[in-house]
Amino acid sequence: MGAAKVNGVEIEWREAGKGEPIVFVHGFPFHSAMWGEQLNALPKGWRGIAPDLRGFGASEPGTDPIYTMELFAQDLHALLDRLSIERAVLCGLSMGGYVLFEFWRLFPKRVRALVLADTRAGPDSADAKKARESLAKRVEKEGNTPVVDGMLPKVLNSTTRYGKPEVVQVIKSMMQETSADTMARALRGMAERPDSEPLLRTINVPCLVVVGSEDAITGRGQAEFLARGIRGSSLEIVDDVGHVPPLEKPADFNKVLGVFLSRLSSAPG
Repeated sequence: MGAAKVNGVEIEWREAGKGEPIVFVHGFPFHSAMWGEQLNALPKGWRGIAPDLRGFGASEPGTDPIYTMELFAQDLHALLDRLSIERAVLCGLSMGGYVLFEFWRLFPKRVRALVLADTRAGPDSADAKKARESLAKRVEKEGNTPVVDGMLPKVLNSTTRYGKPEVVQVIKSMMQETSADTMARALRGMAERPDSEPLLRTINVPCLVVVGSEDAITGRGQAEFLARGIRGSSLEIVDDVGHVPPLEKPADFNKVLGVFLSRLSSAPG
């Protein structure tokens, strides 16, 4: 683990390997441990960095009442500066993808390539915003249990839920480690995120879109929309998993990621 004061808070990260940098951005309500299998299986010549976003994992929460995607992106930018990384491949899942869209909006010159996993570009609908606010208020009163109990059945497909109890427990424990306060701040930040669909046509770096075949949260249709909207991007479907392929079938996720990274290694820039 590394740690440094960036953008006013202490941010901690996991790191493995040496070479070209790839930064892994976790989803909600997880932390950097979700990328453990990816860090352990990095192709030769790659340096993996998986930060805990502020408030998550071992990173400080700071005082901002809402964790906007722009705030997370600013933190990542400051972390790259702290690590003297000029350009990096950025890989984000779910909320991590929302952060990457904001990072692209603000700092496109710092992006070598993008990996967008189980995420979408569109904003929340009015009903979705209301639901997030309602859930934020519940966790402020009841603790993080409503998020854990509500999300766990949705992020995993039936094969994982009933056939891989060790994976279920890892994911549940990771959720339980996230405080109710962090959950509420992040829920409100996701509700406020802007529409990133117009950004898709501006993305001019290599891009890999990945989705679980049975993702019940963002789904294959959203991934196909991203792949159509980002010129030259590739789409990979990880079979028989839900919303978190890096945890449900890490070997399969690592395979498609490794192919993408190998192509980048042989390309200029």
